[in-house]
Amino acid sequence: MIKFLMPSLGADMEDGTLVEWRKQPGDILQRGDIIADVDTQKGLIEIEVFDEGILEKQVVKEGEKVPVGTVLALIKPLGDSSKSPLPEAFKSSEPVFASSDVIQENKPELREEKTTKEQRIKISPLARKMAEENHLDISMIKGTGPEGAIVKVDIENAILNQGKEKVEKAETAKMEVVEEKLQIEEKEELEKISSPSSEGIRLAVAAAMSKSNREIPHYYLEKRINLSRSMQWLKETNKDRSVAQRLLPVSLFIKATAKALDDVPDLNATWENGLQRKNEINVGLVVSLRTGGIMVPSIPSADSKSIDEIMEAVNDIIPRARAFKLRSSEISQSTFTITSLGDGGAEKVFGLIYPPQVGIVGFGEISDQPFAENGMLGIHPVVDVTLAADHRATDGLVGSKFLAALNRYLQNPESL
Repeated sequence: MIKFLMPSLGADMEDGTLVEWRKQPGDILQRGDIIADVDTQKGLIEIEVFDEGILEKQVVKEGEKVPVGTVLALIKPLGDSSKSPLPEAFKSSEPVFASSDVIQENKPELREEKTTKEQRIKISPLARKMAEENHLDISMIKGTGPEGAIVKVDIENAILNQGKEKVEKAETAKMEVVEEKLQIEEKEELEKISSPSSEGIRLAVAAAMSKSNREIPHYYLEKRINLSRSMQWLKETNKDRSVAQRLLPVSLFIKATAKALDDVPDLNATWENGLQRKNEINVGLVVSLRTGGIMVPSIPSADSKSIDEIMEAVNDIIPRARAFKLRSSEISQSTFTITSLGDGGAEKVFGLIYPPQVGIVGFGEISDQPFAENGMLGIHPVVDVTLAADHRATDGLVGSKFLAALNRYLQNPESL
């Protein structure tokens, strides 16, 4: 039996509220399926399951708030011999026919019987007239007169029943309207839950960064990088593209960072009872929220994605982060973080490491500055890049190699 636990969605998460189960006991689970929605300080997060099997039991009820690591559900692995046997009906060697086949086979007899029955219906003239005026199907009325004939009282009872049915339909329609209104109100309430206040997000970020500053021995390095070649490459690449398809500098920063991490794997790691290098390079991107605060969704396997694929991922993930529509894996699987201020920002940004990661790189504003290259001084688009790294995991020499590799890739954007 597999225990499905309340996941940790960052160093700032201590507990979460299970808002809704998406899967029910008996459902088959595939890797990547959304099993539940959990409310955290970062908003309503879709929780994925990473084991295949059958949902055996829901341990935590909807609305319960539980600590990280609490067992939420039990999952029975596929192929488990204790799995319930097939129903006897599926074991039979007799042929099984669809109900529609049987109905089709009997239809002629039913029509003949109905026709014969209609020919035998006995009804008084007054009753027939009342039935026609009230649009009643006399074949559906049971007569109480002599030899089963339909009489006035039978029609009156049918009219009364017809009135009751209309009232019931009206009540049903009214209930449907009420239910729809309740669903709308429930949805609005859920949106309130999934849109935490800026104060709550700032407190969560502050708690994580306080822990980072207190427990991680940071060291900082800085490098000015000439982006002339990168910006020219972007200009040429975007020349014949629509606005929606254009590449932004952040796509180059992410890809160059991922390639540099591939060269310097000690920084693509976490510090959990020692240095734990990661095989996948999942780059987290700091996203500022309109209501205040930040979130850090990740772009998985950034080293193996093309620049266009990275730009597409950025365009997808930023709006969802700002709308609090992220999956659990998108905010918990980053192996390294980028913060980029973009246009109109400060020249430099010095980040704090997001535990348990061991590094964060910051890109300041791209601006035209004097820059000497090959003995020639000129005005070039320049960005100041900073690295904050964990001194328990690496040292300045490793950090310098990373920045040198990052610069090398940005000088050759066509190789990315």
